[in-house]
Amino acid sequence: MTTAVEADPAGPAQKTRHRRRRELGEHVARTIGRLQARVLSTVPQPEAVSALARLRRGIGRTPGFDFSLERYVQVPEHLLGRRPADDTEPTDAEQAAHDAVTLYALHQQSRRERMHADGRGLGQAMAELVRRSTGPDGVRRRFAALGTASTYHESIYHLRSLITMLREHQIPLDYGLLADDLQTLRIPGRRPTIQAIWGREYFRSRPSTDADAPVTDNPEEDPS
Repeated sequence: MTTAVEADPAGPAQKTRHRRRRELGEHVARTIGRLQARVLSTVPQPEAVSALARLRRGIGRTPGFDFSLERYVQVPEHLLGRRPADDTEPTDAEQAAHDAVTLYALHQQSRRERMHADGRGLGQAMAELVRRSTGPDGVRRRFAALGTASTYHESIYHLRSLITMLREHQIPLDYGLLADDLQTLRIPGRRPTIQAIWGREYFRSRPSTDADAPVTDNPEEDPS
């Protein structure tokens, strides 16, 4: 089996190491991959384009709101996880898959480029957004707000804004990884773990900028 070799940090070309998707993430990635192929085919398939529009209306809603979307948001029985005794609420896996697929539909809206791409974690995508954005401070503020969000609902709210920015700059994201992250984010006590992972991805991927330059002891002194 081939293993990844970590490049010398001092070398000129350091390879990015990607996180691996779990089983739920693989399922979501396959589902979105098929939908993406149908939407972006030479002649886009009307049912797939219509599904994207209906999925966008599901952002922030409870799984099961639209029976016609079953093929895109259904989670296999063995991946459902712990189910409430009365089955009145979705499982963490169901909600995470639903949110990942509906956010992808927002990301792909009006784009002919693939907005789902294997291996692109959220922190990496945010670093690329900072590089391309004409207002990087605004991106940083919104990403910081996601990193301090105290509820799952608040996290989805911030993600929606960030993904709209990614769409505007044609920056893709691995929605299978996002589904895995969202599932963990819903587990009590695990939110900081995922927020820290996103932060590390960002710090390891982000470019140096003028804003990162060290501040002199006397900023008013003329360096010349």
